[in-house]
Amino acid sequence: MNDMAVAERFGSAVRNRSRRKPTSFPALLNETFDRHEREGRRLQLRGRVAALVAIYILVAVIAPYPESFYYQSLVIVFLLTGFIPAAIDRLGWLRNWHLYVFVTLDFALMTVMMLYPNPFSPTDYPPQLALRFETFGYFFVLIAGLAFSDQPRLVLWGGFVGIVSWVVGLTWLASLPDSVIYSPFAPGSSSLDLSERIALIANPTLIDLSVEAQSIVVLGIVAMILAGGVARSRRLVWRHAAIERQRLNLARYFPPATVDELARDDVSLAEIRELNAAILFADVVGFTRWSERHSPVETISLLREVHGLLEEAIFRHGGTLDKFIGDGIMATFGTPEPLPQDPFNAVACVNAILEDVAALNERRVARGAEPVQIAVGLHYGPVVVGNIGTERRLELAVIGDTVNAASRLEELTRVVGRAAAVSDDVVADIRARDPNAADRLMAGFDFLGDNHLEGRRQGIAVWASQVSLTAHESRRPKRPLRP
Repeated sequence: MNDMAVAERFGSAVRNRSRRKPTSFPALLNETFDRHEREGRRLQLRGRVAALVAIYILVAVIAPYPESFYYQSLVIVFLLTGFIPAAIDRLGWLRNWHLYVFVTLDFALMTVMMLYPNPFSPTDYPPQLALRFETFGYFFVLIAGLAFSDQPRLVLWGGFVGIVSWVVGLTWLASLPDSVIYSPFAPGSSSLDLSERIALIANPTLIDLSVEAQSIVVLGIVAMILAGGVARSRRLVWRHAAIERQRLNLARYFPPATVDELARDDVSLAEIRELNAAILFADVVGFTRWSERHSPVETISLLREVHGLLEEAIFRHGGTLDKFIGDGIMATFGTPEPLPQDPFNAVACVNAILEDVAALNERRVARGAEPVQIAVGLHYGPVVVGNIGTERRLELAVIGDTVNAASRLEELTRVVGRAAAVSDDVVADIRARDPNAADRLMAGFDFLGDNHLEGRRQGIAVWASQVSLTAHESRRPKRPLRP
């Protein structure tokens, strides 16, 4: 099962259960295995039909008529016993214990076909002679087909009932009065000379227990090997699906370059840590009024277009997409692992968003659509990072005053009429590390000095983009928080 197949099955399971109560990951994986087993049974049926057709033709070639009629009739019976569970499965009535019943019937019928004398044979040969025809190999065909079931226990059950069926058949043959039973452990068996051994082998009623024991043991070994292979395959699918689930969850937040590393080791997300990070908020200006003038379909289309633009810019600059907030987003630079270039990447991302929005508006105007305006706020400082939620639904949480200040900076853009507001904490950090890079990154910004942010006692020094918000909406300040 490849990655896309695993992902598609999980997506389908989630969609099918979206109107019902939430389902845990193991339950969804069990549903996936159920579908995979049904596919395996269908493949097993096709292989069974192909094998029986080949056997039907083979019997017609090597067995003279009318002897071949008996074996070909049993082949047709095998075909029917293969289609019956498939029909029951299609009706939705198939239960797991049904499979064990049909496997038992298969091996019992195979034993009868191999050991019971052919009633259409013109020659009345002793039943024990059937052991010389090397028909035991057909048991391995049945065992191999069970591997498609993806059920290790069913494979082991097939080996078990095959051995039991053969032992019952041998017991019946040994009970016949003319049977000659040879065992290497019987008294005097080791003292037989060559002529006596040849005479014994030539006896058509001989039952050589050493040969039959060898066949039985090999069948058991093959069944265990196949069951082990099927069990390993299931474990690999489970592990692969778990990794894919981690990748799908991580891909919601992190750039592709970091997803593989985090999928292998998620300790950095499980632990609650304090670190320095750049926090970016971006929002569509005037979205509420815009959505009033447009249909829901147009609104969703705009959101997808804007969200896609923002996500691409964030991931392109090594950021983490924390969450979508209605028509806006929150992103971080420095989580889950802080790097020295995080503030540089954050400012570069702000510039990229402004450039991408300008290019987007050119395309929108060219097709007769209204341009959009994106407001961006960026701040740098200490945050607390870690997973919150339950095993069923985890979410990466980034909290702290730095987050609140970044959100307020995004709101400040409406007041100052600029498309982006960056705190001086970000600029001071990058200037201390690389003044030349800071000058290049901040070339399109003006220093506005201290500005009051809603909900904060102290003002914050702000750099504002030279890109203006045309016809920006002024927001009435809310009441400041009292100490």
